[in-house]
Amino acid sequence: MSSKSYTSFLDLAAGGYLDLPQTPRNLPKVMTVPGVIPDADSTESKDDILDASTSRYRDRKIVVSNFLPINAQKDPKSGKWSFSLDDDSLYLHLKDGFSPESEVFYVGSLKVDVDVKEQEEVAQILLENFRCVPTFLPADLQKKFYHGFCKQYLWPLFHYMLPMSPDHGSRFDRGLWQAYVSANKKFADKVVEILNPEDDLVWVHDYHLMLLPTFLRRRFYRVKLGFFLHSPFPSSEIYRTLPVRDEILKAFLNSDLVGFHTFDYARHFLSCCSRLLGLDYESKRGYLGIDYFGRTVFVKILPVGLQLRRLEVAMNHPSASVKVKEIQKQFEGKKIILGVDDMDIFKGISLKLLAAEHLLNQHPELQGKLVLIQIVNPARSTGKDVQEAKSETYEITKRINMKFGFPGYEPVILIDRPVPLYEKTAYYAMAECCIVNAVRDGLNLTPYKYVICRQGSPKIDEAMGVSPGETRSSMLVVSEFVGCSPSLSGAIRVNPWNIEAVADAMKMAISISELEKQLRHEKHYRYVSSHDVAYWSRSFVQDLERACKDHYNKRCWGIGFGLSFRILALSPSFRKLSVEYVVSAYKKATKRAIFLDYDGTVVSDMSIVKTPSSELISVLQNLCSDTKNTVFIVSGRGRDSLTEWLSPCDKLGIAAEHGYFLRWKQNCDWEISTVTTDDDWKKIAEPVMQLYTESTDGSTIESKESAIVWHHQDADPDFGSCQAKELLDHLENVLSNEPVVVTRGHNIVEVKPQGVSKGLVTERVLSELTNDGKAPDFLLCIGDDLSDEDMFESILSKASCSTSTGSVPEIFACTVGQKPSKAKYYLNDTKHVMRLLQGLTFASNGKPPECIPPCQVSFESFA
Repeated sequence: MSSKSYTSFLDLAAGGYLDLPQTPRNLPKVMTVPGVIPDADSTESKDDILDASTSRYRDRKIVVSNFLPINAQKDPKSGKWSFSLDDDSLYLHLKDGFSPESEVFYVGSLKVDVDVKEQEEVAQILLENFRCVPTFLPADLQKKFYHGFCKQYLWPLFHYMLPMSPDHGSRFDRGLWQAYVSANKKFADKVVEILNPEDDLVWVHDYHLMLLPTFLRRRFYRVKLGFFLHSPFPSSEIYRTLPVRDEILKAFLNSDLVGFHTFDYARHFLSCCSRLLGLDYESKRGYLGIDYFGRTVFVKILPVGLQLRRLEVAMNHPSASVKVKEIQKQFEGKKIILGVDDMDIFKGISLKLLAAEHLLNQHPELQGKLVLIQIVNPARSTGKDVQEAKSETYEITKRINMKFGFPGYEPVILIDRPVPLYEKTAYYAMAECCIVNAVRDGLNLTPYKYVICRQGSPKIDEAMGVSPGETRSSMLVVSEFVGCSPSLSGAIRVNPWNIEAVADAMKMAISISELEKQLRHEKHYRYVSSHDVAYWSRSFVQDLERACKDHYNKRCWGIGFGLSFRILALSPSFRKLSVEYVVSAYKKATKRAIFLDYDGTVVSDMSIVKTPSSELISVLQNLCSDTKNTVFIVSGRGRDSLTEWLSPCDKLGIAAEHGYFLRWKQNCDWEISTVTTDDDWKKIAEPVMQLYTESTDGSTIESKESAIVWHHQDADPDFGSCQAKELLDHLENVLSNEPVVVTRGHNIVEVKPQGVSKGLVTERVLSELTNDGKAPDFLLCIGDDLSDEDMFESILSKASCSTSTGSVPEIFACTVGQKPSKAKYYLNDTKHVMRLLQGLTFASNGKPPECIPPCQVSFESFA
């Protein structure tokens, strides 16, 4: 849906990849309850509105993933399709954590090609029988999207592999990127076909569909939208090499909740938001939240769990018991170390084999007694790197077996074929140790499966000859670069690149005391059995509902073109200040008070030159010359610079250093705040700030007469923010007994006397005017940052006080820029502020201010 506010934003164009159709129906700008409340220009009929608002609420979840949890086969003779649910799919088991009343739909593609002529029929069968909505991608698009951009570019990059050369990952290809965009749009179109935006909850999965939140948010501003990344999120040094980094990052932020397996991945994501988009985050009652254009995007950290019921079924499969007995007989008297990995370059299979070789070299007594069984799952991608990894694996295996093997004994057993789950459970149950040696992995559920299988089942126990009540044990060797590592505190963590350390860990795992093995196993089993996939999905959905609870309490605008689209969410009462309306109220008023911030309000923050322009001086002189006006510049700057810059305006009031110094006119003396003038606290605060300045490159200290400010806008964003938090805490501790306050603002930490704020300036000025019998009936206050919020709060409280006395002034509290604020109005930028002030000047004296080109403002509208 096109937004009426687009014309107010000049920085929104960012690529022409999107050509979205109009939203099927007008969406409301603001809702207070779920339902449809139309805009004034809505084309919906009253009957349509009534039907939508009174429709019965249904708890529906839409799960979107690259592949549907469906197995599809076509009989080559009859040409008929057969479909079945894929029990191996994680997404199928998400519903275990949903309420029984939930209706779950799946959107994704099939793993097989379907002829165009059959697609409609197949889609109907899948929807009716499985509640699946297939996304059919043309073969060429599928190849470029999945095998090209996803597998050959994103997958290596998100696993920390830079495409330094064509031999190590594919270079960025604009054509493949456009295929990725197109595919994501097609997925979004399918979601829209079944989506009820007021009620449904949409959960998008993994790096294949990172742009999907932007496409959905463009169409439905208040859709409940969660995203979970199942792969690692790389450090900012890696991620920043991505040419389309901003587009993808902004797509993440179009979700309401973003989930990661570990804090490391979330930390990298937050760091990228800080470095690339200038966004900061904070902990909100235990939840990490990013304030993004008036919305809070929550970040969740929780690893996926197992589908326990399916694993238990596999363990009790008759063939599992047969396999257990076979393994017992084949490896009798030997210690088994098990590895189960996909065949790719990130799983560290060759490093694991080299560690096993080193272990046998260093401990000859283990030769003939130790067996490493490595199950290799089929590769999920193709390419030169996969073939090289496979060749290396076979080469090292052959060398080890030739060196240490003998008739009847092979130290490394390589199982390179599809292995059914029941067979894997038998190997898990028989292994004394399981090793996951990946150099980078999103989560990896192998250790979880191993722990559950070592706990046993009636059939497995019977086959192994273990009594049901017998204490169980297990040992894990886990790479510290695997997502499950933080949740397995009893595992031996290793650096997979350190072959000697991995070998030592394997030796420790098989030689540690039985009691130690039992205690570690119990610890892991408690966690894995209680944090299953149902727990994970239930927790995510609960947090997503919490993140969306304020959807109907704010007014929303869509801003930005293409993949830079985002939602601006503000209070329903927050609106753009009408210059014509203000001028009309200004002309009717008999006494007026005008409060203006300086930096970012009448002088642009983007400008290096901070001295006032001739246009600004002329406007201020004209406003001050009107006897009905009391005009104040209220700034955090020092009084010396403000006095020098604003000297031509002899009737202008100035409040410097947030009101610590105040002067009514140029010929008046400076009044100093009544708060204590003892500045001994500076002798404490300044050395502390100096310490942080020396250790934070790019930071500076600004000394004012009343305050000291530490600036870190030129420092590294992450380090500067971290140091600012630490400095704030440090200063609060050392100054706890001093009459000062320590505050943190945008890229600053400031120490100033208690009882000094811009809000107190407005209260004092208005009080003086009222006492002199000149109570204003027109109040205008304009500012742009956090310190100005005190002014807005102060003059708005004036309205409530005036209501009780019967005299209500016209009050205009206005912030610069569309952002959350206590102000009721906004102007887009300093140019619009100047236009407003020029209009007021013209209303005062009937002629344009000197030095202002007439083309800058239309004075006819103010006549």
